[in-house]
Amino acid sequence: MDTPKKISEIQTAAVVISSIIGVGVLPLPLFAVKAGNTAAPIVTLIGITISLFALLIITKLGMTHPTKTIIGYSEEILGKWLARFCNIIVILFFALLTGLGAREFGAVVITAILRETPIEVTVIVMLLLAAITSRNDLNIFAYIHTFYLPVILSPVVIIVVLSLKNANFLYLQPLLGGDMGDMFKGSLTIAALCQWSFVLTIIIPSMLQPKRAMKACTAGLLIAGVILFMLVVASLAVFGAEETKKLLWPTLELARTTSLPGNILQRLDVVFLAVWVTAVFTTLFSGYTFTCYALTGIFRLSDHKIFSFSLLPIIFLFSMLPGNLLQMYKTIEVVGRMGLILTIVYPCLLLVIDVIRRKRGKRSAAAKT
Repeated sequence: MDTPKKISEIQTAAVVISSIIGVGVLPLPLFAVKAGNTAAPIVTLIGITISLFALLIITKLGMTHPTKTIIGYSEEILGKWLARFCNIIVILFFALLTGLGAREFGAVVITAILRETPIEVTVIVMLLLAAITSRNDLNIFAYIHTFYLPVILSPVVIIVVLSLKNANFLYLQPLLGGDMGDMFKGSLTIAALCQWSFVLTIIIPSMLQPKRAMKACTAGLLIAGVILFMLVVASLAVFGAEETKKLLWPTLELARTTSLPGNILQRLDVVFLAVWVTAVFTTLFSGYTFTCYALTGIFRLSDHKIFSFSLLPIIFLFSMLPGNLLQMYKTIEVVGRMGLILTIVYPCLLLVIDVIRRKRGKRSAAAKT
């Protein structure tokens, strides 16, 4: 499982960005507006801040243990069996998250593009693509994310900028237009959409310079955060809060109402959906790869490829759990918010225990001398 250390800072930032910008982009403005009404941009900013805090924690742990993944250093900090129990829960969570992401992809495809295609077909095709690609090592994993990053970012930025010509910025007022409790709950949902960056816990040991991981990860999340924030602001400014609440996928509707200057292309939703499929792939690719590598660490195996196809039926079954579209999004919201315990509280606990143990170690070493 050892991978030569070849992943650069730029590649690390690319992994963070393309992992976050994915399947959750379509309903993002809806989640934010339902929670905060006209305060949706504030809700998004709070969610991004929570995600940044979580990312800084796991990056600090990775820099403290630059040769180990979270599977390795958690056992060193908590002890073998307790850490294994916690790590298995984390693995199950990301397997479930990957399955739900694939299900959301399938739901969008059969609703907006291939209406006669069974949802099982679209889901299994995307999962099969992720399974095949996950057989590569982490260097190839980083190359793939870096290669697709411009393809993902450029059209999204263009659509957001062009959509502003239809914007009414009065729709953004008042800035604080929602209940504080609902706003915080919505912020947790936004933060949950960024949990895919947890894949960083297996990337840092393969970096050329793990000491620079903090800079790369912070830059990656801030870039992704700016894109998410722009999408929410643009959707709210174009549709208004009440209209946005009636749209299942506001970002897709935003692309439909946007055209290139001179009416060269009157609707950009076709282009956007093609880009979105790529973004979904990179996101699910991250979740699938993390699950494979984490299981490899749990079972002390030297090669992760054994899990590439053996995980496929399990994740597919997870994707089929929700009965319909409404149940699916309700499940995604609940599972995502509960998952923050694993992606924020668990790393925080590891960091606190690690710091205490290191301080005690220094004191005992000083006492001996």
